[in-house]
Amino acid sequence: MRDREKDMKYLHTMVRVTDLEKSLDFYCNKLGLVEIRRKDIEAGRFSLIFLAAPGDEDAQVELTWNWDPEEYGEGRNFGHLAYAVDNIYESCQQLMDAGVTINRPPRDGYMAFVRSPDNISIELLQKGDALAPQEPWASMENTGSW
Repeated sequence: MRDREKDMKYLHTMVRVTDLEKSLDFYCNKLGLVEIRRKDIEAGRFSLIFLAAPGDEDAQVELTWNWDPEEYGEGRNFGHLAYAVDNIYESCQQLMDAGVTINRPPRDGYMAFVRSPDNISIELLQKGDALAPQEPWASMENTGSW
């Protein structure tokens, strides 16, 4: 029997983006991820940008940007990306202040959802136990789908 822990390691999740600058603004400036590395493939006319949460380079998101415009469907079968945050309320407030819609507010003090510029659903989870419910979050309605 093989040792499964040595056979497999999570590397990244790939997300296609239509506007690289808007996507980098969202993922880096608003969500707080950092760019780890970038590869521009001129022959294939695309770029790969690898992002990770600060201090957690083992869990990466690969943004794939095709230089020639393409239209992508919403692809609900993809599901979502998920990140643990130190304080769900502070994280959501920072995102709202940056113009990001909180599609599923953290009414329970534990979970919230937002969407990227390309409609990728992002789940935010409170590290550890849920925080006590507090306003305005406890009364906030969902916006759109998540």
